[in-house]
Amino acid sequence: MKTTLLPQSEINTQQLINDLQSISQTISGIEIDSYIERVTDSLQYHQYDSKEKLFNFLILEALSHISETEPNWTYFAAKLYLQKLYAEASENRQYETKEYGDFYSLLMTLTAKGIYHKDLLSLYSKEEIDEIGSWIDPNKDELFTYIGLKTLADRYLARDYDKRTFELPQERFMIIAMTLMKNEPKDRRLALIKEAYWALSHLYMTVATPTLANAGKSVGQLSSCFIDTIDDSLQGIFDSNTDIANLSKNGGGIGVYLGKIRSRGSDIRGYKGVSSGVIPWMKQLNNTAVSVDQLGQRKGAIAVYLDVWHKDIFSFLDAKLNNGDERLRTHDIFTGVCIPDLFMEKVEVREDWYLFDPHEVRKVMGFDLEDFFDEQVGEGSFRQKYEQCVNHPHLSKQVVPAIEIMKRIMISQLEAGTPFMFYRDEVNRQNANKHAGMIYCSNLCTEITQNQSATTVEEQFTQDGKIIIVKKPGDFVVCNLSSINLARAVPDQVLKRLISIQVRMLDNVIDLNNIPVLQAKLTNEKYRAIGLGTFGMHHLLALKQIKWESDEAVEFVDRLYEEIAYHTIRASLELAQEKGSYPLFEGSEWQTGEYFKKRGYTDSKWTELREEVEEHGIRNGYLMAVAPNASTSLIAGSTASIDPIFQKVYAEEKKDYKIPVTAPDLSPETTWFYKSAYFIDQTWSLKQNAVRQKHIDQSISFNFYVLNTVKAKELLNLHITAWKLRLKTTYYVRSTSSDIIECDSCAS
Repeated sequence: MKTTLLPQSEINTQQLINDLQSISQTISGIEIDSYIERVTDSLQYHQYDSKEKLFNFLILEALSHISETEPNWTYFAAKLYLQKLYAEASENRQYETKEYGDFYSLLMTLTAKGIYHKDLLSLYSKEEIDEIGSWIDPNKDELFTYIGLKTLADRYLARDYDKRTFELPQERFMIIAMTLMKNEPKDRRLALIKEAYWALSHLYMTVATPTLANAGKSVGQLSSCFIDTIDDSLQGIFDSNTDIANLSKNGGGIGVYLGKIRSRGSDIRGYKGVSSGVIPWMKQLNNTAVSVDQLGQRKGAIAVYLDVWHKDIFSFLDAKLNNGDERLRTHDIFTGVCIPDLFMEKVEVREDWYLFDPHEVRKVMGFDLEDFFDEQVGEGSFRQKYEQCVNHPHLSKQVVPAIEIMKRIMISQLEAGTPFMFYRDEVNRQNANKHAGMIYCSNLCTEITQNQSATTVEEQFTQDGKIIIVKKPGDFVVCNLSSINLARAVPDQVLKRLISIQVRMLDNVIDLNNIPVLQAKLTNEKYRAIGLGTFGMHHLLALKQIKWESDEAVEFVDRLYEEIAYHTIRASLELAQEKGSYPLFEGSEWQTGEYFKKRGYTDSKWTELREEVEEHGIRNGYLMAVAPNASTSLIAGSTASIDPIFQKVYAEEKKDYKIPVTAPDLSPETTWFYKSAYFIDQTWSLKQNAVRQKHIDQSISFNFYVLNTVKAKELLNLHITAWKLRLKTTYYVRSTSSDIIECDSCAS
């Protein structure tokens, strides 16, 4: 559309109509006549005294036409919005063209304003930047839906401090590519940037929200999520709160393990009954989440986890409820429960369950109960240690029916969506790095499972007028996320090429990140963990006309994720050959080959890969994790993560507006394959996720969708089925009556 869309007094109505009709001819499946009629009538009776008002009217009118029968109006609205962005950028950057201006000038301008990091100009020559700029393809902007483009523009494009438009969509993608490849060898760097831009601009993949927002900019870090383990000491608790605040302000989502903290009524320094338990520390974290926002975009995002045998479990489960004592409520953080197999066994047969104080267990028994897991299904060290605690005559304990705890879990889930479920035995059994540590909990969105441990203060002293604090760093989990757009990458048959560049991009985030918490930086370097995930599962099944509730879908998912796993492991292997393996590779299940044997990867292709990994190593200690991807899947015009759609047509609610959205590629052919999540038999989703989990070395953000009429027995059966199918985690229980807050931190 080449109109300048002048104010009312200068509008050439016929020219405008011609331009609008010209746009409509590039988009199939829309009927333009009624739209033109509404526009013409409005121009006769209303004054549009600015370009912005005219643009807004044209866009809103286009959005009002979006329906199940004419979903492609979203692309019409997107093209209008692009013209608005182009006009704003050209005016603010003072260039004449109707689309993209000079790329080098953009870097000069935003670096001078302090928006871009000076590295982009210092590490690349003008000649290189000019060449890179020549690769920008404005035609790729036409891939965006309106909601995708609007989300990208509002939240991620670089603007000046007055929030004026400077950066355009393809420039954001190119800046990300330049940033992630800036330390690659100069003889290969430009080729790698071009490849990364290819992946991003085709919407074959998305990077994590922090990377999408912060890459190339002077502030903010690039990693998606973190997990801290809080030590049972006043110093440890307050130090952790400071660390969490520092990460939260830079855009990270935080998971926090509280299981080592003593329970309410425990002793402190021998004084009995004086500990206030975990709830006050949850309140402190809740205040941190509210008061330390993420670059002004949203409040902090924190999830706290507690073991189901902890004496504070009941007050913990009630903390998200809307009724009761507000002094014991934490409405602004999320909760998760760490569940051993033994507890689920007790629930199933309606037996008793014992609750303990971790501090007392430590003092009386000489071990930490949370440090053990069942190495085999049905047997192992956790249940042995648990039984020792149950039978010890001098260890205080509280006995309750296991089903009563499970009821409280489900009540909270139906009212607040949480707690999340973390099946700790299965997680640790499948941990490829169990030789180096233990996994206590997951992250904010339940897809990260990595070794973790508490940071402790060893000594403090003064020296030369300075205060020196010596800490023993724990494993403070860091994960760097990115996701494949299945609905684009699979039909275009680009998985192998895509995953190769995607893994490199993720690996480079590790070295580029400036994490404000030092133990997190050390852990990041030690494990070099990444989380390659996917979104667009329902979109892809609809395109292939495969019913969600079918064995065909389960078999398709199994094959697809095995292929993704193969390419991901091979890409990390090839990086290890080029740059070296992660420091803790020796002794890992990658090195011993146990990782491959456990998953039945025994054919010749897998055997060859296993042998190569054993010989050359692997670059990343953790590789795959499927995040929720709520916002970035919108940008890419697909369905979120592995989830079914909510509705075929709905209104996407933002802070101050609603945007009509339809299921992607909705047509007479695909509509029959878009069944609402709330009417899908969740057993089929569980079956899909069970075969998917086999191929994902970390975990998956997996939601249950239930109607508000669900019976307790039905929800209980879903949880028991998830556990028996060896899922590692489950995320929200999304009921039609609960108000779920989307997590953006892990979106990728």
